[in-house]
Amino acid sequence: MSPDQSVAARTIGHPLRTTIVRLAGGVGIGAVLFFLLMPTLLIVPMSLNGTAYIELPPRGLTLQWYFDYLADPDWRAATIFSLKIALSTAVAATATGTLASLAIVRGSLPGRDALKALAMAPMIVPHVVFGVALYLVFSPIGLTGNFSGFLIAHCVLSIPYVVITVSAALERFDPALERAALSCGASRTRAFFSVVLPNIAPAVAVAAVFAFLASFDEATVAFFISDTGGKTISRKMFEDIDFNLTPVIAAVSTLMVAISLLLMGSVELLKGRREE
Repeated sequence: MSPDQSVAARTIGHPLRTTIVRLAGGVGIGAVLFFLLMPTLLIVPMSLNGTAYIELPPRGLTLQWYFDYLADPDWRAATIFSLKIALSTAVAATATGTLASLAIVRGSLPGRDALKALAMAPMIVPHVVFGVALYLVFSPIGLTGNFSGFLIAHCVLSIPYVVITVSAALERFDPALERAALSCGASRTRAFFSVVLPNIAPAVAVAAVFAFLASFDEATVAFFISDTGGKTISRKMFEDIDFNLTPVIAAVSTLMVAISLLLMGSVELLKGRREE
């Protein structure tokens, strides 16, 4: 093959290889998205099934299972309990995580790396291990199955999301603005609330949403620290899957997905505002 022919073959082969790679990548991404989204999407028609069984395709369409969920006192109690914990966790974890982020990013502590590792530990340690440890600690002091125990556990689990989000915002924030406020006579507290916090407020709001979702969707630790007196909606779902499997489970799952999508949409709006 002459040099000119070799160059021509390479010229033709390069776009072909690029097309094949792009096609393979698109197929791979499509397969991943299919297996991620399809189970979630199938829950919706299952929740509208006209019979008392979870089946696909549904036999008829009805909203009866949503009304059954709202009318069941056990489901209402579990939902209210979960919402109380999630909202309280969002507030407590956001405040604690923001302070930890300030210490990690802006502080001059000698153990900043250790503090960051400690804050990230709940994201690394398996939740089963964490649940067993909490049960062994909480059980003797009466913190299983009550609001305080769940709040402590969920705060610990949610703080890493807050630290990651707020730390990223603090690293982008220009410290010269805070120094200017301090040079004008403002205290550190006033400088934080007047200068720093308004600039990182979108990130703090995003962190609060993440903390809420991490608490509301948490199921593993709930198995270890729940009892008959305090039960989250996730624990109630798993119990009904074992003993009373009806389309109500699909209805609750659909509502949880809708809440998650709504909150994640809010996160995207806040991210867009932060980038402007």
